[in-house]
Amino acid sequence: MAQLNIAVIVGSLRKDSFNRQLATGLARLAPPDVKFTQLRIDDLPLYNQDDDGQQAASVVRLKGEIKAAQGVLFVTAEYNRSIPGVLKNAIDHASRPYGQSAWAGKPAGVIGASVGAIGTAMSQQHLRNVLAYLDMPTLGQPEGFIHAKDGLFDADGSIGAASREFLRAWVTKYVDWVKKHN
Repeated sequence: MAQLNIAVIVGSLRKDSFNRQLATGLARLAPPDVKFTQLRIDDLPLYNQDDDGQQAASVVRLKGEIKAAQGVLFVTAEYNRSIPGVLKNAIDHASRPYGQSAWAGKPAGVIGASVGAIGTAMSQQHLRNVLAYLDMPTLGQPEGFIHAKDGLFDADGSIGAASREFLRAWVTKYVDWVKKHN
């Protein structure tokens, strides 16, 4: 496999979200033969089963990008102790219509950052339940409940020194997971 392509779904729409910054920082820690691409989910209509026969262009695009990737990395916020609605909407769209899921068999990674001390632990647990149903083998260890505090990111957006080695090891483990499942 010449280059490994990882689709990255950021579960936050905010331009400067901690999780978008984390996704960008993680990509910088990846081996040179791995490409991380953040997929757009902010233009998806709300999921409605009535639209399964004629999916919006943005949905078709998202499904194609997922199918073209060798793995999917979810970098998500936690809203009210669960996954953000925009993330669930993207998951639902790409899993439909029934029997035409873009997610099936794609090795997944789940990580997230929050100002709370437990990071995004509850969101990640809920997401893992959904991914199990979608038949996505999901990296179990190491877990990545990242506490977003001063020093997590350097001025240039890279992962700060205090977290760099842990997150480099996390990315390496995830990349190995994807290679194992391809």
